[in-house]
Amino acid sequence: MPAKILIGADFVPTESNYEYFKNGDVQTLVGNDLLKALNESDFSIFNLEVPLTDKKDPIAKCGPNLIAPTHTINGLKAINPHFFTLANNHILDQGQQGLTSTLKVLSSAGIDYAGAGENLKEAKKPYIVTINGIKIGIYCCTEHEFTIATAESAGANPFDPLESFDHVTKLKEVTDYVIVLYHGGKEHYRYPSPNLQKICRKFVDKGANLIVCQHSHCIGAQEEWKGGNIIYGQGNFLFDRSDSECWQSSLLIEVTLTRTLDGITSNFVYLPLEKKENKVRFAKNENAEKILLDFNKRSEEITNINEVCSKYKKFSQEMLTDYLIGFSGSKKRDLIFRVLNKVSNYHYSKWLMKCRYGKKERIILQNFIECEAHRELLLTGLKDANDE
Repeated sequence: MPAKILIGADFVPTESNYEYFKNGDVQTLVGNDLLKALNESDFSIFNLEVPLTDKKDPIAKCGPNLIAPTHTINGLKAINPHFFTLANNHILDQGQQGLTSTLKVLSSAGIDYAGAGENLKEAKKPYIVTINGIKIGIYCCTEHEFTIATAESAGANPFDPLESFDHVTKLKEVTDYVIVLYHGGKEHYRYPSPNLQKICRKFVDKGANLIVCQHSHCIGAQEEWKGGNIIYGQGNFLFDRSDSECWQSSLLIEVTLTRTLDGITSNFVYLPLEKKENKVRFAKNENAEKILLDFNKRSEEITNINEVCSKYKKFSQEMLTDYLIGFSGSKKRDLIFRVLNKVSNYHYSKWLMKCRYGKKERIILQNFIECEAHRELLLTGLKDANDE
């Protein structure tokens, strides 16, 4: 018998829909058609990107400190998730108590999870489930952004090129099919970076059958690599925080696994979703067609590594302003500077860089970031200074 798995993306109750979650009003939150599809699956997976806690205890970090009251578990559970990945950049937003509260709430609700824990040993444990006779392993990891577990402290499982690939190889040895949920990539960028593409392909080389990249808050692209499947960005499942065009649509991934004489075969269907105010629904008609058309177009483009590099180079030029402001130590964004930079097709930031940093200074900055020894020392010093 086949095993049907649905994989949703970032899932966060927000103030605009707390009451729906509190009351378990899933008909309002996701609608009957989407709820029916979730209930008919054998197993559903989401990324819970918020601590469930009633106590605010925000950590020092970049970006917002998310929080959802524990009563929102009523709606989360009613949507029928079987599993949450907790390996993301927000699960420690309310400190260790927020993560501890989340683990207790999920356990009490009977919802399984992986990717975070009271220490690194717990956080890096994979999850294994057998569905209709097929043994599936799920490995969850995240890029480094303020929520990483250590040997002594709680947090999320970090992607570590010296360990993560070995974790996947070992997981494949005891399972039929391995899914990697990788929380990384740049927000609002619809293509993989050259390095992200290398990482995901390496996961396939090491035994993974499916890699799903989450975190970008937008639909990206997909590719097949040496018999494995890689999805670079799904968008959000339900996360009502932005009116950005990227946040208005997403994909629900339907994977059907079948055991044959030759092993496990997989079939993929991409189900387009669209945001409806603070709710989510299946996209219909022209909207659904456009979402899939654009997704397939980008998927064709990333088969050309030159295209991947070219698009990423252009994106890096657009983002250079933000990084320059950060390196300059400015505490506030300079609106005039940002406007001038955009209308000049991002040439203004290049001009500013040359004015502020001479060639020798730019080379020094490059070396501090590019060289592993310098980068490790710089990060250790910054973290120590921020802890004072």
